[in-house]
Amino acid sequence: MLYYLFNFLDKQFDFPGAGVFQFISFRASMAIILSLIITTVYGSRLIKYLRQKQVGETVRNLGLDGQIQKQGTPTMGGLIIIAGVLIPTLLFAKLENIYIILMIVTTIWMGAIGFLDDYIKVFKKNKEGLAGRFKIVGQVGLAIIVGCTMYFHPGILVRQTVTGALPAGSAASQTEEVYNKDGKKLIKVEKSTGVHYANDVKSTITNIPFYKNNEFDYAKVLKFMGDGYEKYAFPVFLIFVIVIITAVSNGANITDGIDGLATGTSAIIGITLALLAYVSGNMIIADYLKILYIPNSGELVIFAAAFVGACVGFLWYNTFPAQVFMGDTGSLTIGGIIAVLAIMIRKELLIPILCGVFLIENLSVIMQVSWFKYTKKKYGEGRRIFLMSPLHHHFQKKGYHEAKIVTRFWIIGILLAIITIVTLKLR
Repeated sequence: MLYYLFNFLDKQFDFPGAGVFQFISFRASMAIILSLIITTVYGSRLIKYLRQKQVGETVRNLGLDGQIQKQGTPTMGGLIIIAGVLIPTLLFAKLENIYIILMIVTTIWMGAIGFLDDYIKVFKKNKEGLAGRFKIVGQVGLAIIVGCTMYFHPGILVRQTVTGALPAGSAASQTEEVYNKDGKKLIKVEKSTGVHYANDVKSTITNIPFYKNNEFDYAKVLKFMGDGYEKYAFPVFLIFVIVIITAVSNGANITDGIDGLATGTSAIIGITLALLAYVSGNMIIADYLKILYIPNSGELVIFAAAFVGACVGFLWYNTFPAQVFMGDTGSLTIGGIIAVLAIMIRKELLIPILCGVFLIENLSVIMQVSWFKYTKKKYGEGRRIFLMSPLHHHFQKKGYHEAKIVTRFWIIGILLAIITIVTLKLR
């Protein structure tokens, strides 16, 4: 909203300093500052309110050190994360941008699912919360919305070079208009190698590490079917989107088991996605890095900045010993945001690296449950791979203090974030 106000003041009255709102870097900086203020200043007020309403965590005794002391700690603190994300986005981002619209829908959608789950746990005194099948339906529903919008919306395009370089200064590069076979005028792009012509097209292409040109088209999954396989690109793309959104949102939910773990890890991931969104939305940098240039996706930097600010601000109260828990209201929301943001900038296939902590936590649960069921069926009694799952509880059982576990997981998250960025140049 402020973007439109200052844009109007700049154009109509040449208002001093109003033009700075045209810069993504400035608006992203303001978004992260405002997000930090909202989560830190108003976070304490939310905690007091939750205590007054006796919205406290019900803790099962799993024999973990310090666990019983957390009984009654206010939960549903994810509400302040949602506010810290949405308010700066609404103030500083271009609200007609389809990428921003999708991220706002994602935040509200996943926040509603998480809130309903926490509401059932806290106020209905049902420890199971919202049934798992309903969570999955909600996650799949969001994935369908995101997948269909990404595939069919006319404003979601990628820029592809369609001709070779032409000598700079030639008549063709300066006076002639070049069209593709469909009669669409091509975009002239000045590069260090000369003048190129490009076209903004609908595509299911995405970035993938360790692959030629770092590009992969979902349609090629069905290449073995022979001619015409391209027409099945949408269902393949949609399946990937469903798997990614459900996996990452559940991974964040599982990781949120000890103070500050999910929040700090998500902040690291958010910083990385903000950087990737910036380079993907900047034509010059994208060309230098030889990655997909995605027109208009730079606005996602503002949203990512607000997300990072919300996570860091929430850490003020969520680090050990936690004064508030985010609950499913927060964990499902941040997982959904990370997944959809990665899909928006076509970096979703980097998620196994970038969200490695979420992946490991997810896998530890899957391995533990699968092995327990298998050994119970085969030997008559269930056996375990870990002392306890998810993985962070395994280390708690081994005697590590949860603050040390969280810090080391953060370090691993930083390392994975660096590897993710490095993969942009690995082919």
